[in-house]
Amino acid sequence: MDKRVIPEAFHPGEYIRDELEERGWAQADLAVILGYPPSIVSDVITGRRSISPEIAAALGEAFDTSAQVWLNVQAAYQLAQKSSKDDEIKRRAYLYDKAPIREMQKRGWIESSSSVDILESQLCRFFDIKHIGEKPKLAHAARKSTDYKDVTSSQAAYLARARQLARVLEVDAIYDASGFDALIDELAALRSNHNDLQYIPQILAGYGIRFLILEQIPASKMDGACMWLDRDPTKPVVVISVRYDRIDFFWHTLCHELCHIKRKEGLYHPLAEVAMLGSDAQPSELKVARERRADKFAVDFLVNQAELDDFITRHDPLFSKKAIVAFSRRVSTHPGVVVGQLQHRGIIPYSHMRAMLVSVKNIITKVALTDGWGKTVAA
Repeated sequence: MDKRVIPEAFHPGEYIRDELEERGWAQADLAVILGYPPSIVSDVITGRRSISPEIAAALGEAFDTSAQVWLNVQAAYQLAQKSSKDDEIKRRAYLYDKAPIREMQKRGWIESSSSVDILESQLCRFFDIKHIGEKPKLAHAARKSTDYKDVTSSQAAYLARARQLARVLEVDAIYDASGFDALIDELAALRSNHNDLQYIPQILAGYGIRFLILEQIPASKMDGACMWLDRDPTKPVVVISVRYDRIDFFWHTLCHELCHIKRKEGLYHPLAEVAMLGSDAQPSELKVARERRADKFAVDFLVNQAELDDFITRHDPLFSKKAIVAFSRRVSTHPGVVVGQLQHRGIIPYSHMRAMLVSVKNIITKVALTDGWGKTVAA
């Protein structure tokens, strides 16, 4: 055998078998020559046992090589195995940066697999991309609590899932922008009674708008989004996460997204805005004009602002439950919506009048296509 260091990263047993074949020896013959039990020789050849300095020295004597040759063969093989494993680790880490994989597996969006190749293939299908380095095309307008200029991996997964669900949601009508005002009039009739939320999906579908509920991915801070299937202006979609399960937040998010639909925003390019309500709300002056416009549309639709200003002037700083309920009846909206606007204006603390902020999740998830809270929709 040549005394050069063998550079190939093949299993050491491959070289030993070559030497045995060249000499016409059997494994049993090598065991006798080396003075080792046949089981040890077999383990070395099959890779169950690494080549130690002692075995390397014995192989060198038997095959007329240096012991270093065999140590180099063993080291090269182990290094190649480690490099392969390191590459797999890097690939897996890259995939986990691209998407919230554990949450997606937990919610049944993709299957669990120990294979990096299978995992990568599933992500490509999920995001509808040709290769994992491609950026998903997710034109939308989303209401969230992170920088509107960026879409995080969790938010991208949320939007991709919403797109999947929207494709299985059929509506009889084709959206026509000329019917938007009529839609708003129908929705206005539902503002005062929280139980009437059950009619919202049906009404939206009647105007060609797909509506669904998708539980947020933890840390994504997604409140809602509007998107357009196939970038078609006749196929709008509204998705709401019910991140804050309170009636004012639900109505504001819905109307905010409807404003985007009215203006065909998010049709061709991703647009995102930060939250308007709650402790993580972004100050209005920091928002782009598009988001301020959508917020104003929602606020004005829910409560006549001139009348709210008058109500505040007459009652500030004491706002009783009775006064709020009476005012809500006069402007035909839910008391919780009035409380929410007073809280957002800073007129009353967020801790006050919370009993009026009724829950909506149990109402709306019974009538809308819903994915989340232990339920996964086949898409």
